Amino acid sequence: MSTPGRIDQQGDRLQIVGNWVLAHYRDLRDQVRQSARKGGVGTVSLEGLEDLDTAGAALLVELLGAARVEALASEADYLPRERQALLETVARAMGATRPPDAPPWRPIHDFLAGTGERVEALWHQQRMLMGFIGMTLVTILHLLPRPHRWRLTALVAHLHQTGFNAVPIVALLTFLVGAVVAFLGATVLEEFGATIYTVDLVAYSFLREFGVLLAAILLAGRTASAFTAQIGSMKANEEIDAIRTQGLSPMELLVVPRVMAMMFTLPLLTFIGMMSGIMGGAVVCNLSLDIPFNQFFAILERDIPLQHFLVGMAKAPVFAFLIAVIGCLEGFKVDGSAQSVGEHTTSSVVQSIFIVILMDALAALFFMEMGW
Repeated sequence: MSTPGRIDQQGDRLQIVGNWVLAHYRDLRDQVRQSARKGGVGTVSLEGLEDLDTAGAALLVELLGAARVEALASEADYLPRERQALLETVARAMGATRPPDAPPWRPIHDFLAGTGERVEALWHQQRMLMGFIGMTLVTILHLLPRPHRWRLTALVAHLHQTGFNAVPIVALLTFLVGAVVAFLGATVLEEFGATIYTVDLVAYSFLREFGVLLAAILLAGRTASAFTAQIGSMKANEEIDAIRTQGLSPMELLVVPRVMAMMFTLPLLTFIGMMSGIMGGAVVCNLSLDIPFNQFFAILERDIPLQHFLVGMAKAPVFAFLIAVIGCLEGFKVDGSAQSVGEHTTSSVVQSIFIVILMDALAALFFMEMGW
């Protein structure tokens, strides 16, 4: 049975004794840690070393340091040449793999560098989006005079998916929001004896803003994510490469039907959202303010010009185009893993909702300045 290795320390003199091999690794490791806590190592002798392997050499490097072990190995002529070579090799390897020092903490510098990186990434992202919008428009203009190349089956399938299936959730949500708007408006206007103007509040808000905005946000979360996941899964499975190999255009086959379906369905869903929101307001006015339905719609017809309806409907195709383009672009950016599909799906929803709210705010300012 081999003699377990040990560390004999007398003052600042350290003597390595016994067998420093893997079989005694646990005991040797504890001794190394205890000796390291004591500190004060002066001279070191390896004359009592009987046997040595890579595990023992690594513990000696941990105890004495790579540079010192390498120097000892070159000076210890009493050791066999193979043990000297083993010590030198392990010391060089462990010295070369020493982790680099942590960089100094500079909060202002790190904040400015991080801000610059995020701004640059945003700029590259917007450039890619603008280029993809241009490619989509060019493809649509190229296909319009060529009806034989229209993908009618894909268009109808996406119309069903993005339009018909979304009607219940859009109608329910806008109905509830219309009821809430009417209730809050009645609560505030009651203090001024002007509860009759709740009708105008509901009509203006849903015809100009809430109808198209709520429908667009719902489609951004529901449909843009679906577009990204579908195209991203095809990208991960190399189906898009197969489409290109067959001489087909992914823009024509995958992007244009989705974009056109969204541009058809969002105006219809916007109209449904407007009507549902106004009906929600009418129900609250009937139940809480004693304004019957015939009076509600008479006020609506008398006080609300048609231009407010047209302003809301005009924004729907623009929002639909941006939502569909962002969803498709994020799908093409997937790099092949399931994690990438999830990340880009989340990114498409966030970008779509952000761009819809931003464009709605800009449109509101524009229409207000134009007096529309």
